[in-house]
Amino acid sequence: MKTTLFLTTALAGFAFAASANEVTVMSWGGAYGKSQIEAYHKPFTAETGVSVNSVDADNPATPIKAQVEAGNVTIDVADVEYSDAVRLCDEGLLEEFDSSMLPDGADGTPAAEDFIEGALTDCAVANIVWSTVYAYNTDSVDGAPMSMADFYDLEKYPGKRGMRKAAKANLEMALIADGVPAGEVYEMLETDEGVDKAFAKLETIKDSIVWWEAGAQPPQLLADGEVVMSTAYNGRIFNAAVGENQPFEIVWDGQILDFDLFVIPKGAPNLENAVEFIKFSTDTQRLADQAKWISYGPARKSSGALVGLYQDGKTEMASHMPTAAANLTNAIVNDFEFWADRDTELSERFNAWLAN
Repeated sequence: MKTTLFLTTALAGFAFAASANEVTVMSWGGAYGKSQIEAYHKPFTAETGVSVNSVDADNPATPIKAQVEAGNVTIDVADVEYSDAVRLCDEGLLEEFDSSMLPDGADGTPAAEDFIEGALTDCAVANIVWSTVYAYNTDSVDGAPMSMADFYDLEKYPGKRGMRKAAKANLEMALIADGVPAGEVYEMLETDEGVDKAFAKLETIKDSIVWWEAGAQPPQLLADGEVVMSTAYNGRIFNAAVGENQPFEIVWDGQILDFDLFVIPKGAPNLENAVEFIKFSTDTQRLADQAKWISYGPARKSSGALVGLYQDGKTEMASHMPTAAANLTNAIVNDFEFWADRDTELSERFNAWLAN
C-alpha cells in the first residue's frame, strides 16, 4: 500500500547504507537501453554508490505477473508501456507511488504540475514520450512516402513491410490508412464494425508483412533489405539514421504517441534503492540528458528547455522529437484505458488472424 511504502521510504536516506548496494532495472535494450544507462544508471551509481544491474527484455511487463505471483521477484524497477502499467497496477502487482516524493522541477514547479498530463499514475512515473511511426529505406523505395496510406500501397511502393507482431498500434494505423481521421480512431475501434474494418485493411498486405517483436529489429530489417518500410519506435530509427548513417526516413503521419513509465513490482528485493533510482532518474536534468542519446521527449515540462544537441555534438534534437509541432499532424495519443480494457480480447483475435 502507498502509506506503508512511503513510511518506509521517507527514511530511505538513513536506511540507504544498510540496504543492498544494488538495484536491478529491466528495460528494452538497444539504443533505448543505452540512453538510460548513460543518462540514468551511470550518474546514479556515481552519486549514490549503488550499482545498477541492467536487464533487457522484449517487453519488461511480461515477467512481472509471474514473479510476483510466485513470490520470487528479481526486478526492482521495470520500464513498461502505459497500458501495461495501468493493468499491472489494477491487478495489485505493483507498489503504489506517491508523486509528492518526486523532486520539484528545475524551476521549482512541484512534480505533479511539472510532468506532462497523464505522465503520473498511482503506480508509475513516466520518463519519456515516444511514438510508433513507420520508416522507409531511401535506397529501397522509389519516391517519398508521405502518409499512412502509402505504407499500405503495395502497387505504388512495392516490397515487404515490417510490423510489430501485436494488435496494438497496428489496428490504429490500419484505420488511418483506410481514411479514418486520427481523432475518430478509438471511437471506431469501440465498435465491431471498426475492428472488422481494421483487420480487413491489414488483410490487404498480410502476405507482404515481416513480423518483428523486439524494438531493435526494424532498423536491422530495413538495413538488410528484408523490408522496404517498417513500423518502428521513432528513437530506434533516429539512432540508426543519425547515429549510424543509415538511409532511413521517418513518416510522422499517423504516429501513435505513448509513454514509457518506471514501475516497481510488488515485493522488489531492493525497494528503497528502487524508489531512489526513480526519483533520481526522473528529475529535470536527467530526463533532458536522455535526449542526448535518443529522440524521445522528456516527460517533464521543465526538461524541454534543457534538450540540446545529440551526442554527436551537432544535431539539434528538438525537431526529431515526436512532440515537435510539425510532427503532430494527424497524430494519435495512445488510449491507454482502451488497451488496458481490450488488450486480451483484441490480441486473441489478432493471433487467430495470424494463424489463418
